[in-house]
Amino acid sequence: MLTGLLVSSQNQETHQLNTEQSVINWKGSYSFFFSEHNGTVHFKEGELIAKDGNITGGSFVIDMASISNEDYLKQQGAVKHLRSDDFFDVEKFPEARLVFTSVEYFTNENTHRIFADLTIKGITKNIRFYATADGDAKTFETKFKIDRTLWGITYNNKLKNEGISEAIEFNVNLQFQTAIK
Repeated sequence: MLTGLLVSSQNQETHQLNTEQSVINWKGSYSFFFSEHNGTVHFKEGELIAKDGNITGGSFVIDMASISNEDYLKQQGAVKHLRSDDFFDVEKFPEARLVFTSVEYFTNENTHRIFADLTIKGITKNIRFYATADGDAKTFETKFKIDRTLWGITYNNKLKNEGISEAIEFNVNLQFQTAIK
């Protein structure tokens, strides 16, 4: 549920994403080792749509060129490899997109069940996840996993590809310019 209007038309409100304060934290793991890589990726733009105070939609553009990993920042890993055609092929696909297709709100839990189309590397798949909103803090948060192979995120080396878990975890923290509930 949302309050505080940014754009209003016939009880519909649009809440603009604060891209500088919103982030996706990602984590990829190895299949057989207790080791992982993690980092961040940022948004180019985004918005939540509400009608009569209830979230009805949303769309977000993710800047894939902003992907980084903590190992790279510590001079221990190659972010260029993540951006290469082995993984996200950022030169060819500089943006990823998430577009809500259906939203259910569970009042007693302040939880939203979101169905959305996620496009990575030009491949669109429907996903489902749960999110919570904090109206005072103007935030919307979720955690979910995807199977990277469904979006063609594979290493071009079969042995190394099998050594990487198929799951990529996302911890998404969104900050909006208007209050959300």
